[in-house]
Amino acid sequence: MLVRKRQMSGGGASLRGLSRTLLFALICSAALFAEPRNATAFELFGIKLWGSSSDEDADIVDPLRYAVTIDAPDADKDLVKKLENASTLKNDEELPVSGSLGLLAKARSDREQLVAALYADARYEGVVTITIEGKALDELPPDAEFSGPQPIPVVIGIATGPKFTLGNIRLKGDAAGLASADFGLIAGGDAGSGAVLKAEASIVRALKAEGRPLAKVTGQEIVADHDTSTLDVTLTVAAGPVAGYGDTTVEGTEKVDRDFTEYMTGLKRGRQYSPDEIDEARDRLLGLEVFNSVTLKEADSLDGDGNIPIGVQVSERKPRYFGVGGTLSNTEGLGLEGYWGHRNLFGRAEKLRIDGAISGIGSNSLTELNYNAGIMFEKPGVVGPASKFFANVKTVLEHPDAYDHFSVKGSTGLSYELDKKQTVSAEIALDYSKIRDAFGKHTYLIASIPLQYVYDNRDSRLNPTRGFRVLAYAEPSYDILNGAAFLKLKGEGSAYQSLDTASKFVFAERVAIGSIVGAGLQDVPADRRFYSGGGGSVRGYAYQGIGPKDIDGQPIGGLSFFETSVEMRIAVTDTIGVVPFVDAGTVSTGSFPDFSDMKVGAGVGLRYITPFGPLRIDAALPLNRGPGDPRFGIYAGIGQAF
Repeated sequence: MLVRKRQMSGGGASLRGLSRTLLFALICSAALFAEPRNATAFELFGIKLWGSSSDEDADIVDPLRYAVTIDAPDADKDLVKKLENASTLKNDEELPVSGSLGLLAKARSDREQLVAALYADARYEGVVTITIEGKALDELPPDAEFSGPQPIPVVIGIATGPKFTLGNIRLKGDAAGLASADFGLIAGGDAGSGAVLKAEASIVRALKAEGRPLAKVTGQEIVADHDTSTLDVTLTVAAGPVAGYGDTTVEGTEKVDRDFTEYMTGLKRGRQYSPDEIDEARDRLLGLEVFNSVTLKEADSLDGDGNIPIGVQVSERKPRYFGVGGTLSNTEGLGLEGYWGHRNLFGRAEKLRIDGAISGIGSNSLTELNYNAGIMFEKPGVVGPASKFFANVKTVLEHPDAYDHFSVKGSTGLSYELDKKQTVSAEIALDYSKIRDAFGKHTYLIASIPLQYVYDNRDSRLNPTRGFRVLAYAEPSYDILNGAAFLKLKGEGSAYQSLDTASKFVFAERVAIGSIVGAGLQDVPADRRFYSGGGGSVRGYAYQGIGPKDIDGQPIGGLSFFETSVEMRIAVTDTIGVVPFVDAGTVSTGSFPDFSDMKVGAGVGLRYITPFGPLRIDAALPLNRGPGDPRFGIYAGIGQAF
């Protein structure tokens, strides 16, 4: 509850029902600042981008249009934006409401949300007044009719008041031994309702991490002192007993096997409860890609054995899917790909995917286009919930500048998640290929054992703003037909750092290095050597255009390489971004990179953020252009460069 030490004066929602509105703020603060929904939109593949639809208000009874003015003279730009985001009147301004009653209901709800937004910004003296056709909302009768010319004028007046800070903090009950500062509750610190809510959740989480699934806040006293503009917070917490996992029950499965779903949670009966394991179980089930949503919830009480039952609620995705994609570059031409897949082949999240691609359109002659096709199969949970078996067959016919290549490759292996951030994998592969390069025509039969380790703590796979990813790769190989043995090593790391709290400026860096040891350049198949240049490595240069070349100026690849890239990802709007970047790379015939021949490219990119990843267009110049290098490079595709 909230206690006021001094009755405020004035009008508006915050003068009455302050406790109720603070509770509303605490419940809704996580959602208050979500981006406003566009009232008009253009749809592409079901995704609304821009434009308008004439059918949006076709089913609205007695449509009434209105126009909103928000007057917040004391608010800074950031707070005004937060208030606009919290106002459904403002966000839905282009959509009509259902008559006068619809406008009244929307205005009353809006006032609650705006006061909650002020509380989230620690403005506990904030006053929100709303007038419709010049009449105050509280003075309008419940059956008021607005018959004036449309749009009906709506004015929202907001007096923000001073920003409060935290005063006295007390943790009681089983949280008495905890330090409030560890949870962001510091005298003089952020007193926003969101900060209080976050602290409550963090305290409960800390106790649950001790194996106490029933931990909860049992008492809350919040005192707003308007004389000193401070907020005193007292929280009482009950930890509950330490418990293990009880029965796991699954609901919502239809085509996915229910017992398999329970197994994939990895929650073994009797093992001590952990909120981290609950999160990992949810992520693991979502990672199966057969569910649209997954919810895990602890029971309200322990079972007869002193364990906590876990309920799992899922909703399934359609098992079949297909798609198309493409890339475009002035140096690499047009590439097109298509795929078809099944997410739940035999009822236990087995995946089958068939894909094919063609590239080099516009860059290569019709007889030298690049083709590849493959079939991939995956089966999760073969040696524990964290494991995945995979097998694939792939055929390639390609004609890059460095070589002509035909191959058929089959592989099978196993990947295992050590934890939420770490994954290891091992496979056995056999690759039959025919290659023509600067050293002549060759036929190979390569047996190899690719090994890989990945550490990834990025906050997003599609568009990361913080964290890093590290990859280590080793592939011992043996050419059965020619007797050559070699070891291919590769390491790669990328890091991301937000320079501001809103992640409008994100600094991104990538470094990659590789080496082949045990054989000379001519003994290593051309498709297994290292190359650099193009949209996926050093922009501004042709694909495979960096590194040693033959007498005709064609790349021959190398036994080592080094690449690095830096980007500043700048969000201009919520969907549009600008990315200046610098790339550099080198390829050497020796087993260690020769850094004296680095090629550098620089440019700027445009990003359009979509739910399936950023759409990317990059333009780059080679800064130390050599003979045969293009004057510039333009690249388009889906996803960030790294």
